[in-house]
Amino acid sequence: MIQIKHILIPLTLGIGTVNCYLLKEKSGFLLIDSGSSNARKYLLDELTSAGCTPGALKLILLTHGDFDHSGNAAHLQREYAVPVAMHAGDAGMVLRGDMFVNRKQPNWLARKIMPLAAGFGKKERFTPDILVQDGFNLSNFGIKAKVLSIPGHSTGSIGILTHEGDLFCGDLFENQDKPQLNTIMDDPTSAEASLTRLRSLNIRTVYPGHGDDFEMKSLKSDALQNDPQGDSTSDGH
Repeated sequence: MIQIKHILIPLTLGIGTVNCYLLKEKSGFLLIDSGSSNARKYLLDELTSAGCTPGALKLILLTHGDFDHSGNAAHLQREYAVPVAMHAGDAGMVLRGDMFVNRKQPNWLARKIMPLAAGFGKKERFTPDILVQDGFNLSNFGIKAKVLSIPGHSTGSIGILTHEGDLFCGDLFENQDKPQLNTIMDDPTSAEASLTRLRSLNIRTVYPGHGDDFEMKSLKSDALQNDPQGDSTSDGH
């Protein structure tokens, strides 16, 4: 049985929180998302308290490239000697330090301010070790789960579906007030297609990037109506 540790990471300037999830089976740990760099010590303390030391962490898997999810990946990649995996569609974000690669382009000021506000500098840039695709099997890393391509929030957004029916969905869904599609969507049409696909799968519990986990069956049929026509100038949460 997969053990799930929810790590709630505070964001800079008190603008909210982001979820990381530490999965454990007998052979070791897998970290889903890495939080923002401003809370690095907090994340490292949480990993240590869970017994997740260098060597025990087998993989870091990023649901997408936004800086609040990828901010500590480079540090862990170096210090824990652990591979980082993500989808090729978002790899340019962490390679170039530009959260708007493969997205609608905001004004120039937003592009300059965003890395500073998120604490994503040159030291946080990195090259992913593994580029995953839909159906990628995680059993080689000790976790009985597979990767699902779920674009919408970004081109390279992915989910992780365990054999027990738990879905880690990044920012496709949120649950701040109620379960719904994330209010920030780069491609609403793709998000609708991702939602339709997920409804056809055997999913028990959804673990979003922001907000509380929820039962898939509680996601109402009007979830799409909560999605405006995207806003790429927002902070990507």
